[in-house]
This record gives sequence, structure tokens and C-alpha cells, in this order.
Amino acid sequence: MTWNKGIGVPFGFFGVAVLIGPSAIAGTGSADVAGEIACLCAALSYGFAGIYGRRFKGIPALKVATGQITGSTLVLIPVTALIDHPWTLPMPSAHVFEAWIGIAVFSTALAYVIYFRILALAGATNLLLVTFLLPISALLLGVFFLDETITLQAVVGMTLIGMGLAAIDGRPWAAVLRSRLPPA
Repeated sequence: MTWNKGIGVPFGFFGVAVLIGPSAIAGTGSADVAGEIACLCAALSYGFAGIYGRRFKGIPALKVATGQITGSTLVLIPVTALIDHPWTLPMPSAHVFEAWIGIAVFSTALAYVIYFRILALAGATNLLLVTFLLPISALLLGVFFLDETITLQAVVGMTLIGMGLAAIDGRPWAAVLRSRLPPA
């Protein structure tokens, strides 16, 4: 833990809290509280996954990703059968199967190969910084596809997240310090 990380992580976390808003913490004012809490839980789970994934250093990314996807599939098949009863659902169309294959190949398999490759090259800390960007991505997707608006609160939250990421990275602060030092 460095000073930069010790300062940056709380800034980023506070930025996410501001972005979501106090109404989510109080449980009032928004019907989307469960979804917002689910996003925070997903980010937390993602963080734990990156730290756990460091254990597989030295194993090719394709093997680690294959093992993870196979293991999670074996766990989820009985859960899905128990909860969804897929045999009672109508047969999906060809377009659904095409979408399913696209998601399986590109959004899951390829994404995890890339994930474990970056984990091996850049380390867990750098890989996991993306979790601070998830709420911003969700906000921007809402703006572009759901005609949501960006509030001042959201701008403040995004600014705090950006400051946290800059502090964790350290390069912006180092550049500011170098610019203030007298020439040698």
C-alpha cells in the first residue's frame, strides 16, 4: 500500500457513493436501489476475483479462463435448473441462439482470456482500477440509450472517481510536482 493508493481508493469509493447518491444509502427516492447495490456488489466481487486470480500466475491465460468458465458452468447448471426450470420455457429462436453464441464467445470467453492476460502483465491493482469506471459506464449508457440526464451530483461523483484514479496512478500528481520544482 502506497500513499497514492491509500488516498486514491477512498476518493474513488466516495466518488461512487456520491454518483449513486445518498438516497440509495437511505433506501429512499429511487426504485433502482437494488440494482445500484447489485452494481456495488459486482464491483466488490470483481475486486476479490482479481486478487484471487493472482494465484494463477505462470499458467497461460487461456487455461485459466477455460477452467474458470468450465467451473462456473458446472456450478450454475443445477442452480439454473432448480430456479428457472428451462424445460418449461418455449424453444428460443435462431436469433436468440446467435446472440447466445456471440455473448459466450466474445463477452465471456475472449473477455476472460484478455482479463487473465492483463492480470499477468499489469497485476491485480492496475487491472482492478476498472471497477471504479463501472458506475460511470452505467451512467453514460443510461444517458445515451435511456435518455437519462447527467446531474451535478453525477459530475461531482465522476470527478471524485477521476481524482481517485489519478491518485492511485500517481503520474498526474508527479507531473504537477515536477512542474513546481525549480529547474536544476
